[in-house]
Amino acid sequence: MSETATLSRRETGTTSTGLPRRRLLLVALSSLAGFALTVVWSASFVDSTIGGAVADAFLGEHAGEQPIVGFAAGIVFAFVSGLAGTFTACNIAVFGAVAPMVTTGNRLTRTLAPLGLLTAGMVAVSAVYGAVVGAVGTAMPQFSTAQNAAGTLSPRSIQSMVVFGLVGLAMLYLGLAAIGLVPDPFARAPRARLVFMGALIGGFLIGRPYPMFRHLFRDAAESGNPLYGAAAFVLQSLGNIVIMALLFLIMARFAGSRLRRWLEARPGRAAALTAVTLIVAGVFTFLYWDLRLLARRDIIPWYPVAPWS
Repeated sequence: MSETATLSRRETGTTSTGLPRRRLLLVALSSLAGFALTVVWSASFVDSTIGGAVADAFLGEHAGEQPIVGFAAGIVFAFVSGLAGTFTACNIAVFGAVAPMVTTGNRLTRTLAPLGLLTAGMVAVSAVYGAVVGAVGTAMPQFSTAQNAAGTLSPRSIQSMVVFGLVGLAMLYLGLAAIGLVPDPFARAPRARLVFMGALIGGFLIGRPYPMFRHLFRDAAESGNPLYGAAAFVLQSLGNIVIMALLFLIMARFAGSRLRRWLEARPGRAAALTAVTLIVAGVFTFLYWDLRLLARRDIIPWYPVAPWS
């Protein structure tokens, strides 16, 4: 290998395979950012102040406490409550899934294709889970209204911990795979990766404790109608990603080509961007829904949180 090629890689900060050179530092800083986010995150602010305000603006005051009457009302409530939950802790991983797709370019077909694959995976999981809830939901942990007691975990909390813990670990693994630290299961199937990421987003509903979603969950479970459950949960998931999708389309349209040129100017930048977004989202999701939740239930002695959270 020539001295020129070696110097070139040093200047660009990449390895011989085009991956970022300081990968462990990137992982450490990204993990620290994900941890810091769990410390400052205020569930009451995003759930009530932001989410509640959005829902009340569309559905009327105290929308989350009013009974859902009829199929049409349930469908509207499903989409609006999903929109209101865009910035909840359950949904933070959407940022990690959508961010790397901004580099797909400014042509409409190139922009919509990855978003369509992501949506396909999300809709499939949401529809199946919604149908199950419509059929047998009253016997599921999420249907319970039992309050959590200090030192114990309710079945509902256990379900949330398991689901979001697995989602977080999956995103963390994909982030590490993006920079070559672990084998990439989707190395030869990049489209399958997008479908899988969509399935992870759809899986949020399986563990979601967000109050407005639980209101929808109980309504779908009591309906005994699998079709209604599937439709409501699909719209809930679509509402969750509509703002992120619009931001993605705008950024891809007006900055996609410029960003792609910037990424291509130095090998490893695209992999680093993908890794950072996935690692931050994965670490946040795992720590917030597992360790921080255990501390809130007084099962582990302490977890650092900001005064306002």
